[in-house]
Amino acid sequence: MSEEDFSISPDVFVQEFKELKDSLVEEYFSSESDISRIKRLEKAGFTPFQISVAKSIVDEALTDALYTILLGLDGCASISQHQITYKLFDEASNEITGEIESIAWEKFHGENT
Repeated sequence: MSEEDFSISPDVFVQEFKELKDSLVEEYFSSESDISRIKRLEKAGFTPFQISVAKSIVDEALTDALYTILLGLDGCASISQHQITYKLFDEASNEITGEIESIAWEKFHGENT
């Protein structure tokens, strides 16, 4: 498949954001990761319990930020000061926006998350 034929559904687009969030949280709090923050937290005197609380806070913050960006792209929330509807297209000129809100809710806040 050539790049110009590549299309992506709104579901896959939102899933990419969810996977990014999950990956960042796991890598920040994994000692084997290149972007790990564990040693920094341990140097600051964090206990394992405090590190787990920090992980939970980072997870919630990234959920809020990425979910808000997705809703902002769909025109359902403001990104900073302005709430407008954007039109986002994949490389095959298929519009991705317009269906993001409900998909994002399910992926970021649904029962299985």
